[in-house]
Amino acid sequence: MQEAGELFEFNPDLGEVPEGLNLVAGLTGFADAGAGVTQLGSYLLSTLDHEDVATFDADVLLDYRARRPTIFFDQDHLADYQPPTLKLYLAYDELRQPFLLLTGFEPDFQWERFAAAVLQLIDRYRVKGVTWVHAIPMPVPHTRPIGVTVSGNRSELIDSMSVWKPRTQVPANALHLVEFRLQQLAYPIAGFVLLIPHYLADTEYPAAAVTALESVSAATGLIFPTDRLRQEDREFIANIDEQVASNPELGRLVGALEERHDSYMQDTPLRSPLTDEDGELPTADEIAAELENFLAFRRHGDDEPGSAL
Repeated sequence: MQEAGELFEFNPDLGEVPEGLNLVAGLTGFADAGAGVTQLGSYLLSTLDHEDVATFDADVLLDYRARRPTIFFDQDHLADYQPPTLKLYLAYDELRQPFLLLTGFEPDFQWERFAAAVLQLIDRYRVKGVTWVHAIPMPVPHTRPIGVTVSGNRSELIDSMSVWKPRTQVPANALHLVEFRLQQLAYPIAGFVLLIPHYLADTEYPAAAVTALESVSAATGLIFPTDRLRQEDREFIANIDEQVASNPELGRLVGALEERHDSYMQDTPLRSPLTDEDGELPTADEIAAELENFLAFRRHGDDEPGSAL
């Protein structure tokens, strides 16, 4: 059997990668309701500074005929081809805190070897903890905050954030296997399942990306810019509400989902530890202002007589 480390190649031009960082992961594949995982990866890569650390071998891991890549045809010639990628990145959040990001396609083949390769990278960089996200459709209304189910061994996150704790069998994701192997090693791991309204599962639902980012922030302390996504979500929801108002049958469906959701949540009064009493997450500007106030307070304290240098 080939070595797990042969599944990826390191970026030869990359400098030293700090040890002890958080690893954030999300792979697109079998299920991605509301395009939550797809949006998470593309949004982070488009808004944050990042560098390639390692690239996985798509020719070994991907079934091209099942998930055919797109090639661009320009009138009479092939103009561009974007091959599917699965990469580990070194990225920096809104406050320039570094973290590792694993994003791209979910492997179709060699899951055990892939899981071993990811664990090898985790060990190489002495990763502090792993947080991953995926999204499934659920009979819940879009008029309520997106809930999450939390798996893994981070009990503080499970107790404070997991709104649904089923005992069931589910189709596996490749990162489920990574989580299972990390649990066996008692390594800090948290998996967030976004519970997306089933009637929006085939859309690109901005709130799914916001909830994914909130969940990662709760697990890691990383801070991400979300203002653009929140504005897109307001516009998206306004359009959905307009459709609901003009369709009595759809309105009755949403009303029934709201009633069932509220009845269930009466017995599960959980909210994200990052949100305020109204369920809103502070904006990046508000967080930055709070940080500046904190640092100003610390500087003032250091100027006091008798303070340490």
